Amino acid sequence: MQSKATTPDAYLAEIPEERQKAFTRLRAVIKKNLPKGFQETMGYGMLGWSVPHSKYPAGYHCNPKDPLPFMGIASQKNFIAVYHMGVYADPALLKWFTAAHAKASGKKLDMGKSCIRYKKPEDIPFELIGELASKITPDEWIAIYEKILKR
Repeated sequence: MQSKATTPDAYLAEIPEERQKAFTRLRAVIKKNLPKGFQETMGYGMLGWSVPHSKYPAGYHCNPKDPLPFMGIASQKNFIAVYHMGVYADPALLKWFTAAHAKASGKKLDMGKSCIRYKKPEDIPFELIGELASKITPDEWIAIYEKILKR
């Protein structure tokens, strides 16, 4: 379910009422913990954070007009999604996150390559998502991204 909202606030206003509180909290914990240099944007029909062109002029290889995506949150039909490109690109970070999630949540981790899914807002381990957001700086993300591109 991609939104046509053009601003983060417009996106949040579209979210079903039963998810509003969780999204507001997710946004706040991510913004509080993300290292300086990431920019909040709308992209791919969701609220996200990316490395702006001012820091990484090449942009995203799939569409260089877009800034380099890093993290996002989305209200999907059956779940709330947290997207984190670092867990997809960095095996050590993925290993840390899966172990930390098992300790932080009584629920089984439902995860794709970079998509972490929560069927119920009350199942989201907000502090852990904040800690995950803090783990990679924009410079580190650029280095990881460029290393993967060269493969």
